[in-house]
Amino acid sequence: MAEIVSVLIPAYNAERWLSATIRSVLAQTWPHIEVIVVDDGSKDHTLAVAKTWESASVKVVTQRNQGACAARNKALELAQGAYIQWLDADDLLHPDKIAIQMNAAREAADRRLLLSAPFGTFYHRTEKAVFEETSLWRDLTPLDYLLTRFMQNVCFQTDVWLVSRELTEAAGLWTDFGSPDDDGEYFCRVVMNSTGVKFVRDARTYYRVGNAGSLAQTRSQKAVAALFASKAKCIRYLLSIEDSPRARAACVQLLQDWMFDLWGHDSVVAEAQRLATELGSTLDRPALKWKYKPIEWLFGYDAAFKARRILPTARAHMACNVDRLLYTLSRAEASR
Repeated sequence: MAEIVSVLIPAYNAERWLSATIRSVLAQTWPHIEVIVVDDGSKDHTLAVAKTWESASVKVVTQRNQGACAARNKALELAQGAYIQWLDADDLLHPDKIAIQMNAAREAADRRLLLSAPFGTFYHRTEKAVFEETSLWRDLTPLDYLLTRFMQNVCFQTDVWLVSRELTEAAGLWTDFGSPDDDGEYFCRVVMNSTGVKFVRDARTYYRVGNAGSLAQTRSQKAVAALFASKAKCIRYLLSIEDSPRARAACVQLLQDWMFDLWGHDSVVAEAQRLATELGSTLDRPALKWKYKPIEWLFGYDAAFKARRILPTARAHMACNVDRLLYTLSRAEASR
């Protein structure tokens, strides 16, 4: 008997994207799919949109707003599948994604093997998605995965993974409520409990960027403190596998790479510095690229740092608007 895959979708204010996301799931060539959408107290019409898709294979539930972790845990509580596919409410799966990974799982015959895949970033047009290969695009042991992720500041997006029920239960629930890196912490834990990561190159996903309404976008003092707590957990996970000079160096590099997100929150930066000291090193303030140096020379580091935060976001917002226009025009042309 073919195994059911549970596709779990937490949704908050996702009325613009949710139908396309669900449609990408129902188009999967793996026929044994259940979909569970958890509306996390949305203030828009997300729940109404989800209800239009409700069927024997698509279950929709709602709860008061508690955040992405709570929504994912609720979906997992209801899931019946032998494998779990996590999917954000604004992202898309290639039609063959699950089938290709399930075939790889069958060949491996190891229920603790974790399956990964490439992801491409896009604004509105998936045909323009950019797939940037990283050093994680290969089979990895848990230790090598964590070392590579920390040293090179690379990661997988949530939707790439396919996780067996056994591995999901071994990893436990989502715990980092309010953290912008709740998925980073969770999947470090999943990797730790796995026998290894199997990269399935032909299984693709599409990660929508430039979406201001996504579940993970906030940088309040509370969110930054939660972000640091997630990173500190990941550091403990790596050191529990191997506490060595190279592992400690990787941990310090992880903290240094994330200083950009912590900077300006002095109490959190101080915590990060203390942790780096425990690891035998120190952290520097975030480095700025040469193109921001004139701003630093004229107005100081703080002004240059603020520009480093604002300008890339502004460029991405502009690119997103242009892509949305081209997407709208292409749809209008196709409907003629």
